[in-house]
Amino acid sequence: MTTERMQPYAYPDSPNQRLHGPAGYTNYSSYREWLRDDFLFRCVYCLHREKWGKHRGLWHIDHWQPQVEHKDKILKYENLLYACSTCNTSKGKRSVPNPCECMLDDAVEVYEDGTITPRTSEAERTIILLGLDSPEDVEYRSQIIGIYQLRKTNYALFFKWMGYPDNLPNLETKNKFCPENSRPEGIRESCYALRERGELPDYY
Repeated sequence: MTTERMQPYAYPDSPNQRLHGPAGYTNYSSYREWLRDDFLFRCVYCLHREKWGKHRGLWHIDHWQPQVEHKDKILKYENLLYACSTCNTSKGKRSVPNPCECMLDDAVEVYEDGTITPRTSEAERTIILLGLDSPEDVEYRSQIIGIYQLRKTNYALFFKWMGYPDNLPNLETKNKFCPENSRPEGIRESCYALRERGELPDYY
């Protein structure tokens, strides 16, 4: 088993710094397109991507600090996360360490066979609570890693799985109907804007 960190399961190397700062919506579902872009169209917990179909179900807006305990944060963008339904359902109403701070590349390592190793107590707790070390998740990660390794021999299949979604949100348009935005400059660095300028990578 190699000890090399495996793409596309290399967790971020630093805490999430959000590009966007929308505020003022009366329903948290209105933040969905901003969250999709901020979290690169993948689950903050397990890194499952939109492009990978419905293996882990539909996509949820998760409240890091649960709604039942923090009603004042139900509509706070900084408390909202983009998560697959499996992770969000597994989390439920329980409190977990902030994944934007604890699920980082120096705290979580994924290997070629799909196994996952926590290196901090916060990452370990998150992995255990969400079942990210289950046999099913290990097997699925190993399959995705196998597809990633096809990039030199079957680029068409590789690109289909590792490229960005086709339906990137145009946040410039969405911003026109956003009550407030403390970080409007982030729109220029959104995936849609990068693609329009020809600066978006083919895959990630």
